[in-house]
Amino acid sequence: MKLHEVSFQYKSTTILNKITFTVPPGQIIGIIGENGCGKTTLLRMMAGILVPSAGAITLEEQPVTRRLANQIAYQPDIDLFYDSHTAQKVFTFYDEQFDDFSLEKAYEIAAFLEVPTKVKLKKLSKGNRARVKMACVLARETRIYLLDEPFSGLDPLARESLMKALIRFIDNENSSIVLSTHEVSEVEPILDQVILMKDGRIRAMENVELIRDERGEDAVQWMKSLYGKQVQ
Repeated sequence: MKLHEVSFQYKSTTILNKITFTVPPGQIIGIIGENGCGKTTLLRMMAGILVPSAGAITLEEQPVTRRLANQIAYQPDIDLFYDSHTAQKVFTFYDEQFDDFSLEKAYEIAAFLEVPTKVKLKKLSKGNRARVKMACVLARETRIYLLDEPFSGLDPLARESLMKALIRFIDNENSSIVLSTHEVSEVEPILDQVILMKDGRIRAMENVELIRDERGEDAVQWMKSLYGKQVQ
């Protein structure tokens, strides 16, 4: 996926300003930055849900629109499931909606994450509901996975299990993951690249290994040095 000079305006307010970067295959890219910097808007545009005000987003030379949604797996930060549904029912719904969804894989992921599939979602913890969301997304066989704050508000054990699932169930040679996160220090070990956003712009984009080896910093220290603010 390629983004070139992508901007987005809402009424008279510029939310994103001339965003340019490429998502290579087999990469996990983290988008970090303070609230309101444009992370969610950027992911929604990459998913084809929002249309850029200027610039272009392409996937294998095709413009990204809602018509390409079946080639892009998007997980919003909001839980949109019905409380009365079970994971089984959610999986069945996804199987009906997406040709690339694998019921067998969904149940395999659910088993790996130790999620009860026959219990109504309203009876599940926040961590287990997040595991159901992750199973739905990872059970799709797509080239691009977009995850908006997949670890937000979860306890360390839930975050760890979800990160293990990302590594285990994604084709890490052909598929890419772009995720936004506030959990910078905990997610860093699985990231290949990190994008720092501020005020709707990309402040910096760097290879995580280079940050560690050449700068002698971790991603949080790198972010602090560029951002000039305390982060967790």
